[in-house]
Amino acid sequence: MDSTPSKESLRERAARAHLDKLWRRGAEFLGCRYAILGGAMTWVSDRHLVSAISNGGGFGIIASGSMSPNLLSAEIAATAAMTTRPFGVNLITLHPQLSQLIDVCLEQKVSHIVLAGGLPPGGAIQRVKNGGAKLVCFAPALVLAKKLVRSGADALIIEGIDAGGHIGPVATSVLAQEILPEVPDVPIFVAGGIGRGEAIVGYLEMGGSGVQLGTRFVCATESIAHPRFKQAFIRASARDAVPSVQLDPRFPVIPVRALANAATKRFQEAQRTVIEKFNRGEYDQKSAMLEIEHFWAGALRRAVIEGDVENGSLMAGQSVGMVSSGQPTATILGDLVGQAIRALAARSQTRAGAAAGVAD
Repeated sequence: MDSTPSKESLRERAARAHLDKLWRRGAEFLGCRYAILGGAMTWVSDRHLVSAISNGGGFGIIASGSMSPNLLSAEIAATAAMTTRPFGVNLITLHPQLSQLIDVCLEQKVSHIVLAGGLPPGGAIQRVKNGGAKLVCFAPALVLAKKLVRSGADALIIEGIDAGGHIGPVATSVLAQEILPEVPDVPIFVAGGIGRGEAIVGYLEMGGSGVQLGTRFVCATESIAHPRFKQAFIRASARDAVPSVQLDPRFPVIPVRALANAATKRFQEAQRTVIEKFNRGEYDQKSAMLEIEHFWAGALRRAVIEGDVENGSLMAGQSVGMVSSGQPTATILGDLVGQAIRALAARSQTRAGAAAGVAD
């Protein structure tokens, strides 16, 4: 029996090797097989999903959200009990106990700390660096990307308006063109609207070291999100994930992308009520801003944990249209890698055909 590999399998083997080369920098930085980070989603990215992503060859990230230091310490320990592979922790820079949360991560030997939600204070950066963890920061613009690298960031995530949750004003594809060619100093991971392996290949070929996906993992079987929350994702199309509206320029609320429902409308009403109280002198601007932002904390829990998909927040990226069923995390990762390999193999076949045509 002929045991010679077919041309197809040889081509796919070459494509896999090429993919490994494309994201080697990112994979080596993270210490994992695939340079695919799991986006930190509050109430969703807990020990179960994070460990499943890391066990599947990606890099899981705990979403600390508003956790206290004690709660975060317990979550890190529980995650470490479920995987022997590296994972990270996402910390919100505006958290009043940020320094203590960093200390918890360092005490628990977390390898990578992601600072999100605004420019990290210098003290936080030094605390992470002095503690020996790798620091990852979000860069919403080229000038900030360069500033963060100068400040000590070991890697960057660039996330576009296509993403779910709190979003910036620029599309992922534009950010990639703006930042990737200009910031070669550190690994850069691209996020926002990514749902298939073909897109991963595209950003790697542009110079990205890897990618971050959140929405694609919400319906993983290991995700603790309520079944009704998952069903909302499965039924949704890309156009259903819309950004919130800012009512008053004096309150530059960071837009939130979520599936449109009753809560989306109530957020506008909540903004209006707070603004009226500010106008009457009942709130100063900082208190008003915090009140507006606090709307999302309870609304997100109602949807994710309690399954109230009408009155809770259904934060989702535009890639939600590519979520069609619940799958094990390992299967999702395998599908993404398989799509990337097939895309590279198809290009190789096209080039080979073109070369043969020229030779003829």
